[in-house]
Amino acid sequence: MDLVDLAMQGLSVFGFILFLVLWFMHFMSIIYVRLCLNKTSPDNNVVIVLVCLSCSRLCLNKKSPDKQPYSKLSGVSLLKPLKGVDPNLINNLETFFELDYPTYEILLCVQDYDDPAVDVCKKLLGKYPNVDARLFIGGKKVGINPKINNLMPGYEGAKHGLVWICDSGIRVKPDTLTDMAYQMTEKVGLVHGLPYVADRQGFAATLEQVYFGTSHPRSYISANVTGIKCVTGMSCLMRKDILDQAGGLIAFAQYIAEDYFMAKAIADRGWKFSMATQVAMQNSGSYSIAQFQSRMIRWAKLRINMLPATVCEPISECFLASLIIGWAAHHVFHWDIMVFFMCHCLAWFISDYIQLRGVQGGAPAFSKLDYAVAWFIRESMTIQIFLSALWDPTISWRTGRYRLRCGGTADEILDV
Repeated sequence: MDLVDLAMQGLSVFGFILFLVLWFMHFMSIIYVRLCLNKTSPDNNVVIVLVCLSCSRLCLNKKSPDKQPYSKLSGVSLLKPLKGVDPNLINNLETFFELDYPTYEILLCVQDYDDPAVDVCKKLLGKYPNVDARLFIGGKKVGINPKINNLMPGYEGAKHGLVWICDSGIRVKPDTLTDMAYQMTEKVGLVHGLPYVADRQGFAATLEQVYFGTSHPRSYISANVTGIKCVTGMSCLMRKDILDQAGGLIAFAQYIAEDYFMAKAIADRGWKFSMATQVAMQNSGSYSIAQFQSRMIRWAKLRINMLPATVCEPISECFLASLIIGWAAHHVFHWDIMVFFMCHCLAWFISDYIQLRGVQGGAPAFSKLDYAVAWFIRESMTIQIFLSALWDPTISWRTGRYRLRCGGTADEILDV
């Protein structure tokens, strides 16, 4: 066997390993969503239940937390970073004033005194005088991360042992915080929610829902189930004493992706993570295809600079993975590459729809045709997003521009 044949055999083996890994991720995330997310009444299909339970014992190893009495749940300080106003901001914020939880405080943090979000906050403070809520304006410059700078006064004024950092575009149900607090068991230091998107009008909203209901949860759930710490900072409940041991919020002000490094600091101290049974429901009133694309490129840039292995990410996407696996099947079994490619993409497409329904908790608000178009466009964007992220190491976020450095730190680009 010459060197070329050996290389071809090696690539074929890689293709089959890729096939097994990717479909293991598909099934794992679908099973997890059915068992652990959006819990409702038991499934009447006994076969599905038995299969899911059997697989969960082998793959998920997730135990239901021992629930403490509702009245004895730990107090929570909610840190809410705000910047600007969109059509859904006041409705999103109001859901936090209507939480059903024994003891919590809302710490509204706005960077600038002339920010229109200040008026929204004052309106809600007047409407809910019985809710323990305070408004902090001005922030505190401690690093390059504008979110950390904005949150610093609120964090320093927090009076409870648990802090819940939750983005301005998130809306919640009355029992969302209770669900998260029940997951905060003795050995858990951080509880996070799987990001998803609320039903909204327009194709851009459909595109976001398809991404956050298919590709994102497949990677997010698979990573967390297999012990890889994967956390987004949209909705995170953390033990304040652990953050203080790590240096407080100031310790993370040098990073743009502060959520990753907060999670890493908690994990490094031996604490476990847990996922809430409710999603972190994004409900921004400002959205478009261009904004979605820009957000995906920014996230890819951050991942590449924090985790160099991210350069292998494109092979986990449908079209490129199907080509690689199809070539392996052709080389070993002499199957037609294009026929295999089409069949594999179809299976992926169907699997993603099943995943989407699970995260949604039922049928999505859009049609199957809308799903098909959005799915195809989203999959077609992946290579362009990845190459754009590699091409330019700078990002624009909030009011600043930053040049990313290897390891996750960044330098602010000041206009001269």
